Amino acid sequence: MKLSEIKNILPTLNNVEFQLEDGTFVPEHFHVTEVGTVTKHFIDCGGTIRDEKVVNFQLWNADDYEHRLKPTKLLNIIKLSEEKLGMENVEIEVEYQSNTIGKYDLDFNGKNFVLKSKATACLAQDACGIPAQKQKVNLSELKNSACCAPNSGCC
Repeated sequence: MKLSEIKNILPTLNNVEFQLEDGTFVPEHFHVTEVGTVTKHFIDCGGTIRDEKVVNFQLWNADDYEHRLKPTKLLNIIKLSEEKLGMENVEIEVEYQSNTIGKYDLDFNGKNFVLKSKATACLAQDACGIPAQKQKVNLSELKNSACCAPNSGCC
């Protein structure tokens, strides 16, 4: 989800709720303790220099059980961050504490913001020797194919 998307969604909501993909909700007394831009300048294993930029939200739970972040408050935090930090309309990454600090992509299911699991990947598979995935085909499906029919000349 890009920054512009959350800015369009927030005015339509009564409450800001985050949940994990497994359905577990972030406690409703969470705080957004940071909004910022994270820039990553790196070289991949194939030697390509890359730049990535995300807007980062950090969610934190305190013993402040009466705290409820309203959509207008989060929208104001975002607008202030854009003004003071010059944030661009890029993807949002959310940091949230689990066993360690977890990083998540952000999605919206029509009611709640959903923290989507992220995964590592090789960005230069062609350069570092990762073989292309072979296409999996069921042999039972091939017998109905014209190229492998008896007397088709394919064998």
